[in-house]
Amino acid sequence: MSKLATLTSNNSYFEDFEVGQTIRHARGKTITNLENVNFTNMVMNTAQGHFNEHMMSKTPLGSVISYGGVNFSIVLGLASQDTIENALAEIGLDQIRLAFPVVHGDTLFAYSRVLEKRDSDREDAGIVVFQHWGLNQDDKLVAELQRTALIKRRSHWADK
Repeated sequence: MSKLATLTSNNSYFEDFEVGQTIRHARGKTITNLENVNFTNMVMNTAQGHFNEHMMSKTPLGSVISYGGVNFSIVLGLASQDTIENALAEIGLDQIRLAFPVVHGDTLFAYSRVLEKRDSDREDAGIVVFQHWGLNQDDKLVAELQRTALIKRRSHWADK
């Protein structure tokens, strides 16, 4: 068995996914100043609503709005262990929708559904399309998107 195979779980190979399968991911992540302001500044987003606490405290939201790129990235991260831990490549991110504002202190949770599963041009991997949803602590949908990944086949990569 390869040393790399021992680092990933044994239930996220191509063969393990079934169309329609829905996964509730175990972890949540609270949005803090670290994720939001840091990432907003790194991508040079100049919208003050993402980093000006004083200005935003006077708005109906009362707090800085988390940058959408941070929100859907955290949803993808929360889903990764259960969905693409055995991925060879990320093929695409599509139909990204930010449905509800996220502010510092909100906690995001993720759910995923397998939308499609098909063979690829490689015998050692197949393609899986996932729908991911991010909900906040009040169960409000905040983000949704589709991810397409090339996933290892157990028959070629796992311990035999």
